[in-house]
Amino acid sequence: MEPLLIAGRLDDLRASLTSTRAAQWRRLAEQCDWYRGQTPPPEHPTASITYFGPAAANLALAHRLTGQRGYLDEAWRWIATAISYPHWGKAKMPDHDLDAGWLLHGLSLAYSWLRDDLAPDRAAALRDKLELQGQRLYDFAVETEGSWWSSSFWQNHNWICYAGLATAGYALDRPEWTARARDNFAQVLDLMPADGSDSEGVVYWRYGVPWLAIYLDLLQRTEGVDWWRRGEFMANTFTWRLHQCAPGFEENVDHGDCHDRRSGHSVALYYRLAAAYRDGRAQWLANRVAERHFWREAYASGVKPGVMPEAFYELLWYDPTVEPVDPAGEPTAAYFPDLGQVTARTSWADDAVFVSFKAAPGGGHTAWETAERFRRERGWETLSAGHHHPDAGGFVLTAHGAFLAVDCGYSNAKRAAEHNLVLVDGQGWAGEGRYHVYKDLPFTAQPRLRDVVIRDGWVRAVAESAAMFDPALGVRRVERTFVVTPRGRLVLRDRLAADEPREWTFLLHSDWPAEPADGRWAVRSGSGMAWLTSLTPGLRVEQTDTAIEANPTGSTPSLKITKTLRTLRISTPRVEEAALLTALEPTRSLAPEPARATAIGDGVDFGDEQVRFTDEATILRAGERETRL
Repeated sequence: MEPLLIAGRLDDLRASLTSTRAAQWRRLAEQCDWYRGQTPPPEHPTASITYFGPAAANLALAHRLTGQRGYLDEAWRWIATAISYPHWGKAKMPDHDLDAGWLLHGLSLAYSWLRDDLAPDRAAALRDKLELQGQRLYDFAVETEGSWWSSSFWQNHNWICYAGLATAGYALDRPEWTARARDNFAQVLDLMPADGSDSEGVVYWRYGVPWLAIYLDLLQRTEGVDWWRRGEFMANTFTWRLHQCAPGFEENVDHGDCHDRRSGHSVALYYRLAAAYRDGRAQWLANRVAERHFWREAYASGVKPGVMPEAFYELLWYDPTVEPVDPAGEPTAAYFPDLGQVTARTSWADDAVFVSFKAAPGGGHTAWETAERFRRERGWETLSAGHHHPDAGGFVLTAHGAFLAVDCGYSNAKRAAEHNLVLVDGQGWAGEGRYHVYKDLPFTAQPRLRDVVIRDGWVRAVAESAAMFDPALGVRRVERTFVVTPRGRLVLRDRLAADEPREWTFLLHSDWPAEPADGRWAVRSGSGMAWLTSLTPGLRVEQTDTAIEANPTGSTPSLKITKTLRTLRISTPRVEEAALLTALEPTRSLAPEPARATAIGDGVDFGDEQVRFTDEATILRAGERETRL
């Protein structure tokens, strides 16, 4: 059987190592040198062993490209340790989850590339282990159809495990494995959201979506089947990812379970999307990360194995014929309807103001609605939206190189109080305080984003989330209108109502404590700041801390993420109905412009910009130009 992924292109790849792929080859060689200095644990550690898969693949490809004996010996050192473990995975679902998927993929590629160069007994030992682990994973997928990752079409565990199974199936000529993987990915691609968004957040996009690309690459190169345009998700997902970049492109919006504000880049995936769709923007971002941010991404990322082990895919997926295109000409605002997300920035410059605002049901509209259909028609539980937060109506704000209004990132016991939202009598959503806050909620529990308008530099959207509160609270309305002005100011109008008097609390989270200043609050962080002005009289303001603690993977029980959000709580007296009007004015921290926001009826006047609300329209004015939305 021809070697996977490199059949028919070995001569071209070898020739390019000193020319068009010289930089990618240098990365691969450096990564292989790093492995040489490590000691694989002789006994299976409690922590995840996913890194064994790419270790085997990197070293095996380096040997196949160069013929150097040292790479073969080093590859076997890692492979021999991995196949000596009785099970792949220890702390969580041994043989049946991520560890098994990662190792099946990487070691199957290594087998395909090295089997003719390995001693016969070594090749047989590797094949036997792949047969055993592949059968274990296949049997589990069949037995659990309709539950967990076997049928969780929108979830990274599904993509990783089935891609690993497919790779083993191709390497070992097990057509029942490849057929099952193909059937699965056909459904995945048909069901992924057309807008390219990922409800699991940027970090899990970076962790999971490469496996969709891995499978599509395998399918195309082994069966000659091109599914890159099956559905619309893959063709549109880079646009979504680009608009999740904070100014400067190093950090990202951290909606959903994001371990941190980095951990969001995959140079390899950007190269593959650039090649598949001739997308110069993806090529540009890959080059920018590789040249400017790579080592920061590598050491600061909380997601393992991380960006470094992707070296072999950077080399295989790089297409030097795609011309990089600076995204400076990209629209500065974007709307992703499936995820109910709007992003807006004043420019693509590094010091721009950037905002993201979102509201959608668990997993996004497509997953929520399709999962209900599968539940009704087949009795399947397909929606695993544990990485989607109770954040409808929440927002993130960055300006002048700093995060100002922040999200909580990864959280196990997810709560609305960890987001920039409104609480009712101090309470958040029904069913919160657990990992999967949308599990078992009625189908009608659907927050939504409506009335989205992007025009003349203005952005307006309305989020509704009353359906998410405990019915005992009698909440009739939680409606937030969100406006971003051309100069990057934010106006939030919260209209709230319940069947009996309630205390309504507006939350604003930041990394550093806000400072009171002449009836306003200064939210500062490094080089940026924002003036927060509450334009509703009679409110009580207090500052508290919100502690977040999470374990982002059951495969490594000792791993902990902890952080403290500094929280402004702005509360009403107990009333049945309330209308809160809040303005945020970003500026520089060391030489700030003065705050300008003043109330004008049901609206805000910034002097050179105005936002007014009427029953019929939102009226926006910049200078002499007036816009009615």
